[in-house]
Amino acid sequence: MCRTGKEIGELKAVILAGGKGTRLAAHTQNIPKPMVKIGGRPILEHQVRLLKRYGIQDIILITGHLSPVIEEYFGDGRRFGVNITYFCETTPLGTTGGIKEIEQSLTDDFLVLYGDVILDMDLEKLVKFHQDKNSVCTLVLHPNDHPYDSDLVEIDIDCRVKAFHPKPHPRDTYYHNLVNAAVYIMSPVIIRYIEKGVSADFGRDLFPSLYGKERFYGYNSSEYIKDVGTPDRLESVTRDLVSGKIARLNNENARHAIFLDRDGVINKEIGHLHRASDFELLPGVTEAVKKINKTEYLAILVTNQPVVARNLCSIEELGDIHKKMETLLGLEEAKLDGIYICPHHPDKGFPEENTAYKICCSCRKPNTGMIESAMMDFNITTSGSYIIGDSWRDMECGHNAGLSTIFIRSGARNEGHNFEPDYSFDNLLEAVDFILKGSN
Repeated sequence: MCRTGKEIGELKAVILAGGKGTRLAAHTQNIPKPMVKIGGRPILEHQVRLLKRYGIQDIILITGHLSPVIEEYFGDGRRFGVNITYFCETTPLGTTGGIKEIEQSLTDDFLVLYGDVILDMDLEKLVKFHQDKNSVCTLVLHPNDHPYDSDLVEIDIDCRVKAFHPKPHPRDTYYHNLVNAAVYIMSPVIIRYIEKGVSADFGRDLFPSLYGKERFYGYNSSEYIKDVGTPDRLESVTRDLVSGKIARLNNENARHAIFLDRDGVINKEIGHLHRASDFELLPGVTEAVKKINKTEYLAILVTNQPVVARNLCSIEELGDIHKKMETLLGLEEAKLDGIYICPHHPDKGFPEENTAYKICCSCRKPNTGMIESAMMDFNITTSGSYIIGDSWRDMECGHNAGLSTIFIRSGARNEGHNFEPDYSFDNLLEAVDFILKGSN
């Protein structure tokens, strides 16, 4: 199995390229869906060029509908600097069946892409994550602006997949906003779970039955990964390509972020919030987060949650609170790109405390551990990034990390400390409007 970064070029890539594109009928009368052009090149060519850029040169295209169109265009791949071979399905076998048919060619870890997806991501970083976790299957995940009608994946604190939640989602339930982005790295071990000759789907059939049996991880990415399934999406992706946005969001490029405290900024401050039933979004928050989402800023939550150390709730119960937060935001088409928590508290000696979390740590604000973790995960630059909070800890954390600091006066939790934020506003929406006005 491929286990060192030096071997990324030895990975094979499998692209599922058999789609008809019925919803793009005006563009796919004589060509298969993966051959629809964006910026003058077929979707498949964008993918092939991305793979070549990261040294992945051995590519298998699983085709079906109008396969000769693809084969004539790409040939053996030589003119693109890669080696391309084909498997043409005479009978559609879903997303999994073609993989089973070529299993003799997949003796090491391999990358899977869907042929109707435009993406530009740091594949080397993805492969390193997969290798560091010693993963048998790694799914690329991302939050989106319509989780209510998406298949969702749940991961634990170590990024290990622990649940799948297929749509439709029951009313009055809360969930984390992480969606399968249809980019996978797999070990040949996975192929053992696919039944030969049977049409099946990775997300619907295979993955939900797999996560309790193998080392199965989720890789959260904010990079550009979008399927081109409808005329509106095709138009949107084309605009993003022309503007350079698709390339800019690759994790190799530094991003700006707006770091957000939680209590008193996102939700109503009630003191030691430890029950999901008590969580209530503040007015204007969903509008503010949506405005961030429409820019190239990342929206990152960084929050001290000593309620765990105080033993008022467990890590899992804190997760339930955040599920409610993510669900309420998602229902209004808003999302957080990352959530970082510190469950610790340094003061020991109370009989009811959770001793495992009563420690001095680097993540509790005003320390900068959560900021540093996010910076590493998302390649965030401090210059041009902000922290918005309602306490001296947030302001001092931002100062220590080199961020511009914005104080929310509605919280007014200075607790007797003297601090001078760079800016002050009454609420999150005012603060976000100020930031975005300055970036235009």
